Amino acid sequence: MPLDYPVEITTLPNGLRVVVSEDHAAPVVAVNLWVGVGSRHEQPGRTGFAHLFEHLMFQGSRNVASGEHFSALMAAGARLNATTWFDRTNYFETLPAGALDLALWMEADRHGYLLDAVTQENLDNQRDVVKEEKRQRYDNQPYGEALHHLYASVFPEGHPYHHPTIGSMPDLDAATLDDVHDFFRRWYHPGNTVLTLCGDLTPAEGVAAAERYFGELRRGEDPPPAATPPLPPLTAATRVEIDQAVPAPRLYLGFRLPPDHTSEFDAAALALEIVGGIAISRLEKRLVRGTEIATFASAAALGLADGVSLGFVAAQPTDGVSLAELEEAIVAELEEFAAQGPTAIEMEAAAAQNEREWLSTLADVEQRADQIGRLTTLYDDPQGINTHLDRLLALTPEDVRRAADVWLRPESRAAVVYPARDLPTDLTADEGDVTTHEGAPA
Repeated sequence: MPLDYPVEITTLPNGLRVVVSEDHAAPVVAVNLWVGVGSRHEQPGRTGFAHLFEHLMFQGSRNVASGEHFSALMAAGARLNATTWFDRTNYFETLPAGALDLALWMEADRHGYLLDAVTQENLDNQRDVVKEEKRQRYDNQPYGEALHHLYASVFPEGHPYHHPTIGSMPDLDAATLDDVHDFFRRWYHPGNTVLTLCGDLTPAEGVAAAERYFGELRRGEDPPPAATPPLPPLTAATRVEIDQAVPAPRLYLGFRLPPDHTSEFDAAALALEIVGGIAISRLEKRLVRGTEIATFASAAALGLADGVSLGFVAAQPTDGVSLAELEEAIVAELEEFAAQGPTAIEMEAAAAQNEREWLSTLADVEQRADQIGRLTTLYDDPQGINTHLDRLLALTPEDVRRAADVWLRPESRAAVVYPARDLPTDLTADEGDVTTHEGAPA
């Protein structure tokens, strides 16, 4: 039976897109703002700005004191945070329906009048916070920069996805107050923002509230940059060895994939899921439980909007097994899959897992609002929450096999390798964890 969550979209005169999904199951509302700016929109020498603003947005605005955004909304019973990624920055809170006006007033104040509070002192303070975050989450974590090395290996120098979202610390150090103000004015305006309201309100109530608080904000003038040309698969395998103290050797393989929200991406992502993302995945059955040459082996796809996405495999060898032996075994699995394709049982298992995960996501108003914001901001498809599973179910085993044969070839891999090094006693590893989102405010 097709999904039929109610989704209504209205565009205000200033360009703000307001999407409302009415749901009276509980007296709460999820407020979710997606701003169409992430690290891929940054200019060379000016990286890290999108993530920096995620922090600055909690340091006060024209009518809100520093730190008050958290304290006032939490006092009203809200749960809130923000994240930054390649394609966007988002801000969100879930709160009792009676506190909606407070949330929208505070969001409108910082989205319209943040620069009143972005002083040299605030900028310097948040630069230091970002540096500390980088040290704690990436520099001093075993395997903490694994994905960063994959980005640099899979995407060429100068490509929007080549550098990590957290950016370059020298770039942030060199940023002037005028640079930072200019970045905000270009990207933070209603015409580049989607406001999603999901929960205990009607579309009319949601649009009226949005007009009340955001209607006076000025629409920006700068259009988004032109799309980056698509990237084909890598034509030759690459390898980077990381000299870092880690508790065990580990291997990451990266692949270019088609852009997200396309049938070709869906097929490639499903191939990776069957190879290493479901309970009966081939890597799990054959390398972890079968030959026992790996303590874990998994695969996943990171969907991106600008011409290309990222697929990756992560694995750790058991004692006495070399990284080369493990990599050879993974490559053999990928080659076999590209030649034979998935079985009917594998397709069924992947479909069941996708359905369970997607329905669980949409059942939560906070996550539903986030998915609506993503689909509207990046793909202008707010109804995509209702059609996502249908698109996946339309894929045939041959679609999946063909995608693997094009995008997951051995010669198209970028390997990031962590040989065994002694780990300092004050560090621990989180086995198998790879951070895919960055920038929660400290």
